[in-house]
Amino acid sequence: MKEIADSQVFLLTLTVGVYIGAMWLRRKVNWALLHPIFVSIVVLIAFLRLSGIEYEHYMRQTQVIDFLLGLSVVALGYILHDQIYNIRGNVISIVVAILVGSAVGIVSVALIARWMGAEPAVVASLEPKSVTTAIALSVSANSGGIPALTSVAVIVVGVFGGIVGPWVLRRVGVESRIAKGLAMGAAAHALGTARAMELGAVEGAISGLAIGLMGLATAILVPILGKIL
Repeated sequence: MKEIADSQVFLLTLTVGVYIGAMWLRRKVNWALLHPIFVSIVVLIAFLRLSGIEYEHYMRQTQVIDFLLGLSVVALGYILHDQIYNIRGNVISIVVAILVGSAVGIVSVALIARWMGAEPAVVASLEPKSVTTAIALSVSANSGGIPALTSVAVIVVGVFGGIVGPWVLRRVGVESRIAKGLAMGAAAHALGTARAMELGAVEGAISGLAIGLMGLATAILVPILGKIL
C-alpha cells in the first residue's frame, strides 16, 4: 500500500483529483473561504502528514505540475496579446500604479513587521510577499530573508487576495476592468490572476501583465527601500 501511495501516478492523480474536488465544492457551496487552492493545500498537507510521505518526495513525483505551471504563465502572453488594445493609452497609468503598489506593499509590511518586533531576516522574508514565488524567493534570498518563510507568505497572500480581492474592489467602488486586473495581479500574483480570469478576459489579461511588472518593480525596489528603511 505504501509503495502505491509513493508512486508518481498516484500522487499526480491525487493532486489533480483534490483540486477538481475543491473546485466542485466551491461551486456547490459558493463560499469564498473555500478557495480551491486553499482547500487543496489543507487536504494535501493532511494526507502527507498521515501517510508519512516526505514533502521532498512528493515534489519530485509531481514536478510535472511545476513544468505545466510554467507553460500556463506563457499562455498568459496570448491572452495579453488578445487584449492589447485595452493597454494602449493606459501605459503610463499602469506603470505608475505598479510602482506605487509595489512601494506601498514593501514599506507597509516592513514597518508593520518591525513595529511588531520581527527580526531583520523575517522582515526581508515578508517584503516580496506580493510577487510570484520564483521571483519572491530570489529577492528574499538576496536580501537576507528566509526562503521557506517567503514561500508561506506568498501562498497566504495569494489565497487571501483571491478570496477577499473581488469583494474589496466592489466595496470601494472600483468599476474599471483594467484597475481590477491590476489590483488582483499586483496584490495576489498568480492566485489573484486565476481569480481575475473568472471576472473576465480583460481582468485576467491585465492581471497577468501585473504579475510580470510587479515582479520587476519589487526586485528593483526591495534593495533600494531596504537601505532607506
